[in-house]
Amino acid sequence: MRIMPPRTPLAMPVQDLSAKAPRSAAGARLMAGVAWRRAVLLGTTLALTLVGCAVMARLLGPGGFGPVDAAALGLFAVLFAWVAFAFVSAVAGFVLMWRDAGLEPWRPQPVIFTRTALLLPTYNEDPGRILAAVQAIHEELQAKGVAELYDIFVLSDTRDAAVAEAEVTGVMRLRLRLDAAERIFYRRRPLNLDRKAGNIADWVKAHGGAYESMIILDADSLMGADTIIRLTAAMEREPQTGLIQTLPTIIGAQTLFARVQQFAGRLYGPIIALGQDWWSGAEGNYWGHNAIIRTRAFAACAGLPHVENAGPFSGHIMSHDFVEAALLRRGGWAVRMAAGLGGSYEESPPSLIDMAVRDRRWCQGNLQHSAILGAGGLHWVSRLHLARGVLAYLTAPLWLGFLLLGGLVWAEQARASGAAGHGAAAWLFGATMGLLLAPKVLGALAVARGALARRACGGGARLALGVLAENLASALAAPVMMLMHSRAVFDVLRGRDAGWATQQRDDGRLSLRTAWARHRVHTGLGFAAGAGAWLLDPAFFAWSSPIVLGLVFSIPLSMLSSRGDLGRACREAGLFLTPEETTPPEIAVRAAALRAAYAAEAAHRQEIARLMRAPVPCHVPAVQRTPAYA
Repeated sequence: MRIMPPRTPLAMPVQDLSAKAPRSAAGARLMAGVAWRRAVLLGTTLALTLVGCAVMARLLGPGGFGPVDAAALGLFAVLFAWVAFAFVSAVAGFVLMWRDAGLEPWRPQPVIFTRTALLLPTYNEDPGRILAAVQAIHEELQAKGVAELYDIFVLSDTRDAAVAEAEVTGVMRLRLRLDAAERIFYRRRPLNLDRKAGNIADWVKAHGGAYESMIILDADSLMGADTIIRLTAAMEREPQTGLIQTLPTIIGAQTLFARVQQFAGRLYGPIIALGQDWWSGAEGNYWGHNAIIRTRAFAACAGLPHVENAGPFSGHIMSHDFVEAALLRRGGWAVRMAAGLGGSYEESPPSLIDMAVRDRRWCQGNLQHSAILGAGGLHWVSRLHLARGVLAYLTAPLWLGFLLLGGLVWAEQARASGAAGHGAAAWLFGATMGLLLAPKVLGALAVARGALARRACGGGARLALGVLAENLASALAAPVMMLMHSRAVFDVLRGRDAGWATQQRDDGRLSLRTAWARHRVHTGLGFAAGAGAWLLDPAFFAWSSPIVLGLVFSIPLSMLSSRGDLGRACREAGLFLTPEETTPPEIAVRAAALRAAYAAEAAHRQEIARLMRAPVPCHVPAVQRTPAYA
């Protein structure tokens, strides 16, 4: 029985990042008319930033304009532009969602003809999770009558021998049980060179020639058969398209932290994705999973080189997805997003600490993009995506620096004039908070507009309460994440590698020992910052109190939010509900049931193994001695 199909090699040359590769306009024809959208986006962002900077300069003016004031204004300009850009993009997404624009192309049920591979890379993950996803997806494809057009590959980079044995054994048994020996395959690499990107590239070189497209999934990903078919049909319909990224919806959250993330992603994610799609056009982006890619385009354009002579950013490209999207577009292929297509799912880290561990790895990869920004032949929008990826983590130390400079400026202002410009400061603070919170409010409004969606979120009152609670939780977690991301940035710049740890995906409950170890510095800094702000000026303490509270209470907040019982209590109370939770997708229900069955089976095997290893007691009956004279 073959565990892999016959080889169908496809050449995947390593790309020269310095080459001035010509770009074709073919992909642009698919997304014509985006120039004015980009002009509106950038023009409005610039206008809002100039107004904000004018007010900030007025605040810094009294008492002279020294080096500290100039540094504070420079940081403010960058940070305010970052917030304004996201705001304008979200407003565009809200308008599209309100009009239901961008949804029509996905509604007709298509007919497909080409063969597609579904790739599930795994690294020391729970085999039961992977097998459950494989089985659930295959069963849905079979029910749709298209299973013969889709082959599923479990691509293992697992280093743990016991986990690898469970993987291959599970796949072989699954193939027999489903009679799918020609549809489900398994491969484990002897050397996991270049991590996930290398895993995918090795498959493309060995088997990519047999498939028109490939759909990349993660260990926590699911995708419904209807969505898979529609993505395949879109690739057949648009021969110039190289990649289509879906918007994964978070499902399966158990802990309070994960439920809040699930709720926020479901409410705010669609307008953010629609807005990005509105101005990205054919120069879209790729998030590394839950996307379909044209195999020959990927092979021809996305062979990743190692970065050389870039200090801490040297080596293989870690956050490969953004770079692969940029190289595909450089090669003349359209990269776009299917923001209005549902049926694509993923899961959330169960705790704040688990999210920080994941973000530490992403931080290293995204900062590495600063060494790729100058690559030859890239479209300027692709460079914008790369730059935004870098800023996603650099903004943390920038905010930290701005807050520290703000304290110095406040002290100078107070000494010079006896009072700071509280009125203008209040206006600027309110405007900034308004831009930050507006996408969340707009997302909630877009959901609340529909009666069915509103009821699926627990009704209008519970929806509003959930939005308020999520904003409070986000505000308290923000300073902790700011410090964690700042630490991650400094570690990367010092050359400390994030490693490749297995991600925690299930129970995230934290012990006091773990929470203390991870948050004691945050707590101490919170008390120090609060005391310093109070001594400087009680008014400044009031301004900075949200930051102080988030840091001071980081330990109990992290512990409480990681608890599954609190998550279940919120579920029973109808808080943080999402439509996918109220009416679960069939594939999610099936995958959850299969995962539970695999877990029970694994526990049963472990118990048998434990009993077999246990020493067998030897009971020797006592000898009944008979007196000699008897």
